[in-house]
Amino acid sequence: MSSDPRHILLMDGPDSTGLIHSVTGVLAHHHLNIIRNDEYVSPDRQFFMRTEFEGQYESAALMEELEKTLPAGIHLRINPKKKKNIVVFVTKEHHCLAELLIRYAFNELDADILAVFSNYNTLQPLVSKFGIPFHFISHEHKSREEHEEALLRTLSIYEPEYLVLAKYMRVLTPEFVRHFPNRIINIHHSFLPAFVGANPYRQAYDRGVKIIGATAHFVNNDLDEGPIIAQSIKDVDHRHTAADMATEGKDVEKIVLSQALKLVFNDRVFIHHNRTIIL
Repeated sequence: MSSDPRHILLMDGPDSTGLIHSVTGVLAHHHLNIIRNDEYVSPDRQFFMRTEFEGQYESAALMEELEKTLPAGIHLRINPKKKKNIVVFVTKEHHCLAELLIRYAFNELDADILAVFSNYNTLQPLVSKFGIPFHFISHEHKSREEHEEALLRTLSIYEPEYLVLAKYMRVLTPEFVRHFPNRIINIHHSFLPAFVGANPYRQAYDRGVKIIGATAHFVNNDLDEGPIIAQSIKDVDHRHTAADMATEGKDVEKIVLSQALKLVFNDRVFIHHNRTIIL
Protein backbone atom coordinates (compact mmCIF):
# COMPACT_ATOMS: atom_id res chain seq x y z
CA MET A 1 0.00 0.00 0.00
CA SER A 2 1.30 3.45 -0.93
CA SER A 3 2.34 5.77 1.90
CA ASP A 4 1.61 8.87 -0.20
CA PRO A 5 -1.08 11.16 1.23
CA ARG A 6 -4.54 10.92 -0.31
CA HIS A 7 -6.65 13.84 -1.45
CA ILE A 8 -10.15 14.35 -2.85
CA LEU A 9 -10.83 16.72 -5.74
CA LEU A 10 -14.44 17.89 -5.97
CA MET A 11 -15.67 19.58 -9.12
CA ASP A 12 -19.02 20.85 -10.33
CA GLY A 13 -20.31 23.22 -12.98
CA PRO A 14 -21.80 23.34 -16.48
CA ASP A 15 -21.16 20.18 -18.48
CA SER A 16 -18.91 20.35 -21.54
CA THR A 17 -16.81 18.00 -23.63
CA GLY A 18 -13.49 16.84 -22.24
CA LEU A 19 -13.85 17.76 -18.57
CA ILE A 20 -12.70 14.38 -17.27
CA HIS A 21 -9.79 14.29 -19.72
CA SER A 22 -8.73 17.81 -18.67
CA VAL A 23 -8.59 16.95 -14.98
CA THR A 24 -6.91 13.57 -15.32
CA GLY A 25 -4.34 15.09 -17.69
CA VAL A 26 -3.37 17.76 -15.17
CA LEU A 27 -3.12 15.21 -12.35
CA ALA A 28 -0.90 13.01 -14.50
CA HIS A 29 1.28 16.01 -15.35
CA HIS A 30 1.85 16.50 -11.61
CA HIS A 31 2.67 12.77 -11.19
CA LEU A 32 -0.43 12.14 -9.08
CA ASN A 33 -2.08 8.73 -9.06
CA ILE A 34 -5.87 8.48 -9.36
CA ILE A 35 -7.37 5.90 -6.99
CA ARG A 36 -11.04 6.37 -7.86
CA ASN A 37 -13.11 8.62 -10.08
CA ASP A 38 -16.89 9.12 -10.04
CA GLU A 39 -18.90 11.52 -12.14
CA TYR A 40 -22.50 12.43 -12.94
CA VAL A 41 -24.30 14.77 -15.34
CA SER A 42 -27.71 15.97 -14.15
CA PRO A 43 -30.73 16.44 -16.45
CA ASP A 44 -30.08 20.20 -16.40
CA ARG A 45 -26.54 19.52 -17.70
CA GLN A 46 -24.63 20.15 -14.50
CA PHE A 47 -21.45 18.10 -14.19
CA PHE A 48 -20.27 16.64 -10.86
CA MET A 49 -17.05 14.74 -10.25
CA ARG A 50 -15.23 13.31 -7.24
CA THR A 51 -11.65 12.22 -7.82
CA GLU A 52 -9.61 10.53 -5.12
CA PHE A 53 -5.87 10.65 -5.79
CA GLU A 54 -2.57 10.18 -3.99
CA GLY A 55 0.83 11.81 -4.11
CA GLN A 56 2.75 14.93 -3.15
CA TYR A 57 1.95 18.19 -4.92
CA GLU A 58 2.32 21.94 -4.67
CA SER A 59 -1.18 23.24 -4.06
CA ALA A 60 -0.99 26.63 -5.78
CA ALA A 61 0.63 25.21 -8.91
CA LEU A 62 -1.90 22.40 -9.24
CA MET A 63 -4.91 24.66 -8.76
CA GLU A 64 -3.53 27.23 -11.18
CA GLU A 65 -3.11 24.64 -13.92
CA LEU A 66 -6.54 23.15 -13.31
CA GLU A 67 -8.20 26.57 -13.46
CA LYS A 68 -6.38 27.44 -16.70
CA THR A 69 -7.32 24.11 -18.27
CA LEU A 70 -11.00 24.03 -17.32
CA PRO A 71 -13.73 26.29 -18.76
CA ALA A 72 -15.23 29.17 -16.81
CA GLY A 73 -17.98 28.35 -14.35
CA ILE A 74 -16.36 25.20 -12.95
CA HIS A 75 -16.01 25.12 -9.17
CA LEU A 76 -13.01 23.23 -7.81
CA ARG A 77 -11.81 22.30 -4.35
CA ILE A 78 -9.27 19.80 -3.09
CA ASN A 79 -9.62 18.36 0.40
CA PRO A 80 -7.12 16.17 2.20
CA LYS A 81 -8.55 12.76 3.00
CA LYS A 82 -8.83 13.14 6.75
CA LYS A 83 -11.26 13.03 9.62
CA LYS A 84 -13.62 15.95 9.99
CA ASN A 85 -13.88 17.96 13.21
CA ILE A 86 -17.44 18.00 14.52
CA VAL A 87 -19.56 19.14 17.43
CA VAL A 88 -22.68 17.15 18.34
CA PHE A 89 -25.89 18.80 19.60
CA VAL A 90 -28.33 16.79 21.74
CA THR A 91 -31.29 17.30 24.04
CA LYS A 92 -32.38 14.32 26.16
CA GLU A 93 -32.63 11.26 23.89
CA HIS A 94 -29.51 9.11 23.96
CA HIS A 95 -29.79 6.63 21.09
CA CYS A 96 -28.24 8.64 18.25
CA LEU A 97 -25.55 10.14 20.46
CA ALA A 98 -24.65 6.74 21.91
CA GLU A 99 -24.29 5.29 18.40
CA LEU A 100 -21.93 8.12 17.41
CA LEU A 101 -19.88 7.82 20.59
CA ILE A 102 -19.38 4.07 20.12
CA ARG A 103 -18.39 4.51 16.48
CA TYR A 104 -16.01 7.30 17.51
CA ALA A 105 -14.46 5.16 20.24
CA PHE A 106 -13.79 2.36 17.75
CA ASN A 107 -12.51 4.69 14.99
CA GLU A 108 -15.51 4.08 12.73
CA LEU A 109 -16.91 7.61 12.49
CA ASP A 110 -14.47 9.32 10.06
CA ALA A 111 -14.63 12.30 12.43
CA ASP A 112 -13.27 13.65 15.70
CA ILE A 113 -15.96 14.68 18.17
CA LEU A 114 -14.60 17.88 19.68
CA ALA A 115 -17.49 18.41 22.10
CA VAL A 116 -21.14 17.71 22.82
CA PHE A 117 -23.54 20.62 23.40
CA SER A 118 -26.93 20.34 25.07
CA ASN A 119 -29.66 22.52 26.49
CA TYR A 120 -30.11 19.90 29.25
CA ASN A 121 -27.49 18.09 31.35
CA THR A 122 -29.28 14.72 31.06
CA LEU A 123 -26.63 13.11 28.82
CA GLN A 124 -23.53 14.48 30.53
CA PRO A 125 -22.81 11.21 32.42
CA LEU A 126 -22.86 9.28 29.14
CA VAL A 127 -20.54 11.72 27.36
CA SER A 128 -18.10 11.85 30.29
CA LYS A 129 -17.44 8.11 29.90
CA PHE A 130 -15.80 8.89 26.55
CA GLY A 131 -13.66 11.78 27.79
CA ILE A 132 -15.35 14.32 25.51
CA PRO A 133 -16.13 17.88 26.69
CA PHE A 134 -19.82 18.43 27.45
CA HIS A 135 -21.31 21.92 27.39
CA PHE A 136 -24.65 22.38 29.14
CA ILE A 137 -26.06 25.66 27.86
CA SER A 138 -29.59 26.05 29.14
CA HIS A 139 -32.25 27.77 27.08
CA GLU A 140 -34.38 28.58 30.12
CA HIS A 141 -35.05 32.26 30.82
CA LYS A 142 -33.36 33.19 27.54
CA SER A 143 -34.79 34.27 24.22
CA ARG A 144 -33.96 32.02 21.30
CA GLU A 145 -31.48 34.62 20.08
CA GLU A 146 -29.78 34.91 23.48
CA HIS A 147 -29.47 31.15 23.72
CA GLU A 148 -27.95 30.86 20.27
CA GLU A 149 -25.51 33.68 20.99
CA ALA A 150 -24.30 31.66 23.98
CA LEU A 151 -23.95 28.58 21.77
CA LEU A 152 -21.94 30.52 19.19
CA ARG A 153 -19.58 31.96 21.80
CA THR A 154 -18.69 28.49 23.03
CA LEU A 155 -18.58 27.02 19.52
CA SER A 156 -15.94 29.61 18.60
CA ILE A 157 -13.54 27.74 20.87
CA TYR A 158 -13.76 24.66 18.65
CA GLU A 159 -14.30 25.99 15.10
CA PRO A 160 -15.98 22.73 13.95
CA GLU A 161 -16.30 21.80 10.30
CA TYR A 162 -19.77 20.34 10.88
CA LEU A 163 -22.51 20.43 13.49
CA VAL A 164 -24.46 17.19 13.97
CA LEU A 165 -27.94 17.45 15.46
CA ALA A 166 -28.34 14.05 17.09
CA LYS A 167 -31.94 14.52 18.29
CA TYR A 168 -31.51 18.19 19.15
CA MET A 169 -35.11 19.20 19.69
CA ARG A 170 -34.88 22.92 19.06
CA VAL A 171 -35.43 24.84 15.84
CA LEU A 172 -32.38 26.90 14.88
CA THR A 173 -32.90 30.44 13.63
CA PRO A 174 -31.79 31.58 10.17
CA GLU A 175 -29.15 33.76 11.82
CA PHE A 176 -27.57 30.74 13.52
CA VAL A 177 -27.77 28.58 10.38
CA ARG A 178 -26.07 31.36 8.42
CA HIS A 179 -22.85 30.70 10.35
CA PHE A 180 -22.72 27.10 9.09
CA PRO A 181 -24.03 26.96 5.49
CA ASN A 182 -24.54 23.34 4.41
CA ARG A 183 -22.58 22.27 7.48
CA ILE A 184 -25.40 21.34 9.87
CA ILE A 185 -26.73 17.78 9.60
CA ASN A 186 -29.97 16.72 11.28
CA ILE A 187 -31.70 13.40 11.83
CA HIS A 188 -35.47 13.61 11.53
CA HIS A 189 -37.68 10.85 12.92
CA SER A 190 -39.80 10.56 9.80
CA PHE A 191 -39.57 9.60 6.16
CA LEU A 192 -39.59 13.15 4.79
CA PRO A 193 -41.44 14.91 3.27
CA ALA A 194 -44.19 13.07 5.18
CA PHE A 195 -44.98 13.97 8.78
CA VAL A 196 -42.78 17.00 9.28
CA GLY A 197 -42.54 18.84 12.58
CA ALA A 198 -43.46 17.44 15.97
CA ASN A 199 -44.92 14.05 16.92
CA PRO A 200 -44.35 12.29 13.59
CA TYR A 201 -44.99 8.83 15.04
CA ARG A 202 -48.38 9.93 16.34
CA GLN A 203 -49.07 11.41 12.90
CA ALA A 204 -47.97 8.13 11.27
CA TYR A 205 -50.08 6.05 13.65
CA ASP A 206 -53.15 8.18 13.02
CA ARG A 207 -52.71 7.66 9.27
CA GLY A 208 -52.31 3.91 9.67
CA VAL A 209 -48.96 3.76 7.86
CA LYS A 210 -47.34 0.43 6.99
CA ILE A 211 -43.78 1.74 7.04
CA ILE A 212 -41.92 4.17 9.25
CA GLY A 213 -38.62 5.78 8.44
CA ALA A 214 -35.92 8.30 9.22
CA THR A 215 -34.28 11.04 7.18
CA ALA A 216 -30.87 12.68 7.57
CA HIS A 217 -30.65 16.06 5.88
CA PHE A 218 -28.78 19.33 5.81
CA VAL A 219 -30.40 22.13 7.78
CA ASN A 220 -31.59 25.24 5.99
CA ASN A 221 -34.10 27.95 6.88
CA ASP A 222 -37.16 25.79 6.12
CA LEU A 223 -38.15 23.36 8.86
CA ASP A 224 -37.19 19.78 7.90
CA GLU A 225 -36.87 20.74 4.22
CA GLY A 226 -33.09 20.87 3.71
CA PRO A 227 -31.36 18.66 1.10
CA ILE A 228 -31.81 14.97 1.96
CA ILE A 229 -28.65 12.89 2.44
CA ALA A 230 -29.91 9.45 3.49
CA GLN A 231 -33.18 7.70 4.32
CA SER A 232 -34.36 4.27 5.39
CA ILE A 233 -37.60 2.55 6.38
CA LYS A 234 -38.93 -0.28 8.54
CA ASP A 235 -42.18 -2.23 8.18
CA VAL A 236 -44.92 -1.81 10.77
CA ASP A 237 -48.54 -2.92 10.94
CA HIS A 238 -51.81 -2.34 12.77
CA ARG A 239 -50.46 -4.02 15.91
CA HIS A 240 -47.95 -1.21 16.46
CA THR A 241 -48.98 1.64 18.74
CA ALA A 242 -47.49 5.11 18.32
CA ALA A 243 -45.11 4.25 21.18
CA ASP A 244 -44.09 1.00 19.45
CA MET A 245 -43.39 2.94 16.27
CA ALA A 246 -41.24 5.42 18.17
CA THR A 247 -39.21 2.57 19.70
CA GLU A 248 -38.71 0.89 16.34
CA GLY A 249 -37.92 4.23 14.79
CA LYS A 250 -34.96 4.84 17.09
CA ASP A 251 -33.07 1.97 15.49
CA VAL A 252 -33.68 3.41 12.05
CA GLU A 253 -32.71 6.92 13.12
CA LYS A 254 -29.30 6.07 14.51
CA ILE A 255 -28.32 3.96 11.48
CA VAL A 256 -29.50 6.56 8.94
CA LEU A 257 -27.62 9.33 10.74
CA SER A 258 -24.43 7.26 10.76
CA GLN A 259 -24.81 6.46 7.06
CA ALA A 260 -25.33 10.12 6.18
CA LEU A 261 -22.32 11.24 8.19
CA LYS A 262 -20.11 8.68 6.49
CA LEU A 263 -21.11 10.07 3.09
CA VAL A 264 -20.58 13.70 4.11
CA PHE A 265 -17.32 13.13 5.97
CA ASN A 266 -15.90 11.26 2.96
CA ASP A 267 -16.72 14.22 0.68
CA ARG A 268 -19.25 12.25 -1.37
CA VAL A 269 -22.12 14.74 -1.20
CA PHE A 270 -22.75 17.66 -3.54
CA ILE A 271 -25.68 20.04 -3.09
CA HIS A 272 -27.51 21.13 -6.23
CA HIS A 273 -30.49 23.42 -5.63
CA ASN A 274 -32.30 21.63 -2.78
CA ARG A 275 -31.13 18.13 -3.74
CA THR A 276 -28.00 16.11 -3.05
CA ILE A 277 -25.80 14.36 -5.60
CA ILE A 278 -23.93 11.48 -3.96
CA LEU A 279 -20.86 10.05 -5.67
